Amino acid sequence: MIFVLALLIGVVAGLRAMMAPAAVAFAARFGGLALAGTPLAFMGYAWTPWIFGIAALGELITDQLPSTPSRKIPVQFGTRIVTGALSGACIGAAHDALVIGLVAGAIGAVLGTYGGSAARTKMAAAFRSDRPAAIVEDVVAIALAALVVFLA
Repeated sequence: MIFVLALLIGVVAGLRAMMAPAAVAFAARFGGLALAGTPLAFMGYAWTPWIFGIAALGELITDQLPSTPSRKIPVQFGTRIVTGALSGACIGAAHDALVIGLVAGAIGAVLGTYGGSAARTKMAAAFRSDRPAAIVEDVVAIALAALVVFLA
């Protein structure tokens, strides 16, 4: 089960790079994810969820701009893998499986990046506009992140 949850939080990172660490940090800070005593305890520090939360909010806004680069360019793609791995590692660390969570989160980020891009392209074509597709993707990322941290 932990592998699946870590994989899914990685998928969230593939959809929205900052959403996954924001969700994990809020869960660590406010009760759901026990990271105290692990190398990832900093995710539950007082300021960490707010920093990631502001970054996630900024990403939700900037993703709507036509000038936003593709998630598949190296910097964007690498960021998603790193945040997916970090978030997956947090899910794993809370259950004494940090490395498994890290690997699953990174794999999930790759799947989420490519799958999210393909799904958004198809939705944008169906809607004849990218904005509704982006909003649907935002809602899916938020709901999936909330579900994962609730179950973790």
